[in-house]
Amino acid sequence: MAFEILGEITEIETIAVGNSIQELYRLRKVYGVGRWRKLKGIATIQLPDGTFYKAEIHWYEASGIGKKEFKIKRIIE
Repeated sequence: MAFEILGEITEIETIAVGNSIQELYRLRKVYGVGRWRKLKGIATIQLPDGTFYKAEIHWYEASGIGKKEFKIKRIIE
């Protein structure tokens, strides 16, 4: 689902690091080798229809590569 993150991501927590990530092989193949982490946080998002929500989002991140593959896990408001 396409969406835009508005503002900062808050309440960031690490879910998994390195070999604990099920998608690690694919991430390395697509984006390159790095210290991959799966994180979650809360952010205000805007959907393509113009509606705004506060949502829990998950993403992957590696130093030198950046944040990749944001996903909406649940709508809070």
